[in-house]
Amino acid sequence: MRMDNLNILIVGVGGQGTLLTSRILGNLALKKSYDVKVSEVHGMAQRGGSVVTYVKMGKKVYSPLIERGECDLMLSFEELEGLRWIDYLKKDSVVILNSQRINPMPVIMGNEKYPEGIKKNIRKNFSAFCQIDALSIAKELGNIKVVNTVLLGVMAKSLGIDKKLWIQSIKEVIKPKLQEVNLKAFELGYTEIDFCKFSL
Repeated sequence: MRMDNLNILIVGVGGQGTLLTSRILGNLALKKSYDVKVSEVHGMAQRGGSVVTYVKMGKKVYSPLIERGECDLMLSFEELEGLRWIDYLKKDSVVILNSQRINPMPVIMGNEKYPEGIKKNIRKNFSAFCQIDALSIAKELGNIKVVNTVLLGVMAKSLGIDKKLWIQSIKEVIKPKLQEVNLKAFELGYTEIDFCKFSL
């Protein structure tokens, strides 16, 4: 991946911290002196609906949107959301998938079933694939809201951007009283990538 021309897709559901993640990434891009554009697409975010954020960074970014087949890296907070947006990825895209399932309304209502084999379907199409149970790590830290910074840790290690810049960005975006637990979550995600099956 070229760091001076990077298209990142962040997908999840409302309440998972996807928007805060995009703010940290935007801040990081500015520290690298990149042009950056962030665009958010909300479903019924307050009710657990789909939330998608495009983050584009590089020497010059002209459009805030990512078209199908243009995404370099997808950070998926939820399995089904990762599957929904798979058409936006390139063949050599990096996929970081949180192995968490949040039932959408049709499944809750009993009208549909949650699809099986999502991880297997994604893995077989992308060699640079990492699956992580970020929710379990967040629970160990006593705060399920730090799933996003666990995933950011995985992303940070995979992109190879100076770790200090990530930590600075987190501190500047997250409130002081929540910084300690978020930095611990980031560090655990950063370490956890050693167990992921990346082929970059």
